[in-house]
Amino acid sequence: MTADTYQYVDLPDAAVVTTRALLTARENITDTVAARAMMCIHGGAGHGKTLAVNTCLRELEPGEDVRRVTFRARPTARAVRYELFTALDLPGEPPRHPSEFDRLLKTALAEHPRTFLVDEAQWLNGEAFEYFRYLWDEPSTQLAIIFVGGEGCHTVLRREPMLSSRIFIWQHFTRLTPGEVLETIPLFHPVWADADLDDIAFADQHAAHGNFRAWAQLTAHTCTALARIGRSRVDQELLRWAFSRLA
Repeated sequence: MTADTYQYVDLPDAAVVTTRALLTARENITDTVAARAMMCIHGGAGHGKTLAVNTCLRELEPGEDVRRVTFRARPTARAVRYELFTALDLPGEPPRHPSEFDRLLKTALAEHPRTFLVDEAQWLNGEAFEYFRYLWDEPSTQLAIIFVGGEGCHTVLRREPMLSSRIFIWQHFTRLTPGEVLETIPLFHPVWADADLDDIAFADQHAAHGNFRAWAQLTAHTCTALARIGRSRVDQELLRWAFSRLA
């Protein structure tokens, strides 16, 4: 795992577990890219959306030209143009006039098929979503677009009929169920591989709550505790110490 894979937790030996949601995302993304369509993956923070999408898109590379764009604030159409200019590695200075900028982007996007991953899409407003639709509607661009974001992403898209009607697939990511936790977490990291299932359920009930990001944080603290006290196996006393760091 890289440091950003589990949302800023550096977690050596963690594995990407093929959950039902990830398998569904793989099918949905593959079909969306093949159709040169748009899809929306949405759900709560820490539910594994970005991890799943990045994992699935890596499987399509290098045969598919994937470009990633992430927004951290509410962008205007002008800001979207500049982000796409950067993501496409276009040479020179960005054009000053919108019409000229649009022609440049359309020309670049017509060179060959591409897939855009638009992460943190809950920050996009109607204007920004509309600009992506504008580019996608251009017949020559051959674009597939995957919007990934929180519940706000779904809400804003549904308010835009012109764009919502063009979304090929919607996928909602939810928390792991208690049963999925017991199936998934022993495969997620070696520290849980030989843990008692009752202790894993205890950890989920009191701290992680089916949230993958929370499980990554809890795992990091659990590994720290095991190393400090020289134990090799998780128990509830140790877990309570880890919980205290998450409160």
